Amino acid sequence: MKIIKYFTAIILLVLFNQLASAQQKIKSNSMTSFTEKGIAAPAAYFTGTVWVNMNVKPDEGYNINMGTVTFEPKARTNWHTHSSGQILFVIEGIGYYQEKGKSIQLIQKGDVIKIPKDVKHWHGASHGSMMRHIALVPEFDKDKTEWLEPVSEVEYNSFKAPVYEVENSLTAAAIMNHEELWPNAISKIKETDPELIEVFDNFAFDVVISHDKMDVKTRTLLILASTIGSQALTEYKMFVNASLNVGVSPTAIKEVLYQAVPYVGISKVIDFINATNEIFIERNISLPLENQSTTTAETRKEKGLAKQKEIIGNRVEDLYKNAPKDLLHIQEYLSANCFGDYITRNGLDVKTREMVTLSFLIAMGGTESQIKGHIQDNANVGNDRQTLINLMTQLIPYVGYPRTLNAIACLNEVLPMK
Repeated sequence: MKIIKYFTAIILLVLFNQLASAQQKIKSNSMTSFTEKGIAAPAAYFTGTVWVNMNVKPDEGYNINMGTVTFEPKARTNWHTHSSGQILFVIEGIGYYQEKGKSIQLIQKGDVIKIPKDVKHWHGASHGSMMRHIALVPEFDKDKTEWLEPVSEVEYNSFKAPVYEVENSLTAAAIMNHEELWPNAISKIKETDPELIEVFDNFAFDVVISHDKMDVKTRTLLILASTIGSQALTEYKMFVNASLNVGVSPTAIKEVLYQAVPYVGISKVIDFINATNEIFIERNISLPLENQSTTTAETRKEKGLAKQKEIIGNRVEDLYKNAPKDLLHIQEYLSANCFGDYITRNGLDVKTREMVTLSFLIAMGGTESQIKGHIQDNANVGNDRQTLINLMTQLIPYVGYPRTLNAIACLNEVLPMK
């Protein structure tokens, strides 16, 4: 199934020409206008209240069958197939579409659903909204529609569009992506600031997410890291829950927290540790988690230096060589503490750790020198320019444009576009 927006002039022209032609024929035959509900759909093939208005019939000289179907809330078709396939144009409301073996997809006004031939599927209204679509079956002379069993309550209720979203002009992608992170969550801010929620959610959960194919676990974990750098405890708690909801392990979350200590400082991280523990306890996650340390007091400097060289490369030797004698201990701390105590730990791979560090630094602001260094470090471990562009793009809604643009300037200096 492909859901696309039909805002191009060609698609609009074709659709409106079809509707105008259909409406004219209907009026000339003294039939019901397509803007009215039409006749009740047969209960044998539908659940709930459904109305059908046939706009174009094959006997009118067109080799298609096209009708406007209106579903009251919770109404839907049975499972069925079309040997010629089917196209749905959603013209009002919010609904669901599902192919057998796949998850329910949210559909709403402006969506076009292209249903492949012989694919078992169903479509209908969401729990809290009616839905009206134009259904078109092409090659009608060859088509065979096979009606199957009703969609059960368990199947239908496996997904529920958030009621608080229905009244907003949110895109289907924004609603679905938000729902993936926080199923059935109710926004308190929506009640007081609905315009802001509409603008932010459409941008953060549709436009920005659709920029690239970063997997949801990585994206959520990097945003989580940025909230620590921003000292945004309320948003952090939201993303701890979101991370757990999409399958990020508690260990990975804790490793982001622990890694924040050498970059952000324990004074700023301690409240985030306490908040995380409270959420884990609420969700019956046993504490403490399994130990992820790979060093001892005797090996931390040696292993830390080795990890530092793996990430930074030959620059480590220059850092030691160029350090004033009275500051040499800082370089030793970096090797033994920052790298030996933290970066050598299990629970996150080195590529993710470097992106997490960069997320801290971007969110903190005023860290351009360190951002440049860690952009190069990211490149050293395999995170290329496009990967870092994707990271910075995903952080925009949470850290703002100034800090993102500063990071982009660093990126262009260290890893210019080829």
